[in-house]
Amino acid sequence: MNILLVHAHPEARSLNGTLARFMREHLEAAGHTVQVSDLHAMRWKATLDADDFPARDRATPFRPAGDSQQAYASGQQTRDVAAEQAKLLWADTVILQFPIWWFSMPAILKGWVDRVYAYGFAYGVGEHSERRWGDRYGEGTLAGKRAMLVVTAGGWASHYAPRGINGPIDDLLFPIQHGILYYPGFTVLPPFVVYRSDRMDAARLAQVQAELAARLDTLATVAPVPFRPQNAGDYDIPAMTLREPIAPGRTGFGIHQVEGGA
Repeated sequence: MNILLVHAHPEARSLNGTLARFMREHLEAAGHTVQVSDLHAMRWKATLDADDFPARDRATPFRPAGDSQQAYASGQQTRDVAAEQAKLLWADTVILQFPIWWFSMPAILKGWVDRVYAYGFAYGVGEHSERRWGDRYGEGTLAGKRAMLVVTAGGWASHYAPRGINGPIDDLLFPIQHGILYYPGFTVLPPFVVYRSDRMDAARLAQVQAELAARLDTLATVAPVPFRPQNAGDYDIPAMTLREPIAPGRTGFGIHQVEGGA
């Protein structure tokens, strides 16, 4: 299997850095081919701006979506963006690995998404009509590939429980899993979350690595998060709301998963 690991932590000696090295070594030992995008080591440019489109008409206002569409379609993207897109197309499975900072991913990883997910590559794909609203949410350029989050959190597991003060971990990760991953077509695997990441001794690290290894060994077989495909009949198009007979009386992120599905 071809696996892309996108790693976002500024310190190589951190827990995240240790886990990134462990994952690569474990996956390669299992016979997989692994590429790593270590965003800090790469000095990744995180901000999407006009400099990303050197061929654009400088006399006109910068249009993030429009200029992205033109650059992608004409093959005039910057080399760093095109290289990351090629990695995504190459990969069978993508792992995004990062610490949860202020209830989301670090800015450098969000900037990777902002720049690499170009118009025509990750969005703006497919027919938009009264019948379909593009190839997205289960369809799209990255359909058929798997993706998983490996994240660390300083808080306790109970802080992220259904009644925890930080909010349920599935809700916090929903914009990433359902939006950033499922939207362009990935099959999304359940996340691997390490809690109390600042309380890690050698014994606990060994336990975490053993649990992570077990998850990595099931990348191809573990049941995915059962998100509802957009164009399979569950949503009214073009309103893009869940049809009334489905999940009656319920709201919130959970309605976008098939109950008891896999």
